[in-house]
Amino acid sequence: MTTPSSPAHATPQLVFIPGLAADAAMWRAQLPAMPAELRPVVATAHAQPAALRIEDMAALVLAAHAGPVLLCGASMGGMIAMEAARQAPERVAGLALLGTTARPETPEMRALREAAMELFAQGRVREVIEPNVAFAFHPANAAQPHLVQAYLDFVLRAGAEQLVRQNRAVIHRPDARLHLPRIACPTLVVCGDADQLTPPECSAEIAALVPGAEHEVLAECGHMLTMEQPDAVNRALLGWLARGGWVD
Repeated sequence: MTTPSSPAHATPQLVFIPGLAADAAMWRAQLPAMPAELRPVVATAHAQPAALRIEDMAALVLAAHAGPVLLCGASMGGMIAMEAARQAPERVAGLALLGTTARPETPEMRALREAAMELFAQGRVREVIEPNVAFAFHPANAAQPHLVQAYLDFVLRAGAEQLVRQNRAVIHRPDARLHLPRIACPTLVVCGDADQLTPPECSAEIAALVPGAEHEVLAECGHMLTMEQPDAVNRALLGWLARGGWVD
């Protein structure tokens, strides 16, 4: 199924979707490495105040980028990408899902997020985020000041309001496992071997549910794989684009 705005022969646009509280900084190493003809861009529509649910975020990203798209999402961005593929399968030409999960929220994680949101609402963002570094990165990478500072910078830049709104959206995210078997586009699933926030079993589950999906696990890597192992992520993405026929 195609529409006048998204003809089957059109070159898709490569859209990167950041994770919770993240922005283009987390894709800094990927953007210049991607083929210019795919017009790589980092999505921002999902961060609008109107984006109260993962479903809203996906709809806003699709509305902001006309025509066929290649969606590359990390963490919450992967949740948005999977939902966009459910909403508009005819427009999503390919999916790359990095360090994410298709599962709904667990009661344990919901409790942790709600406690954090209370502190965010009190303006105590740094108090919550700084200890999170140990969970976001592989131990070796958590000891690299430039990586930690880059992470803290974009989370603090997002601010308390966005942190609360996006955590609430993640808490109420849909169970994407229900529709993953219907995905027909070329799909790449990548995770870090030491990811504590979305463990490798979550990526393995996605790859097992999506027909023909490729699955790659990066060594010595935590949840922030685009920052921790940028070269390996770039190789995986370029391989996915080549296998999909979007680049030579």
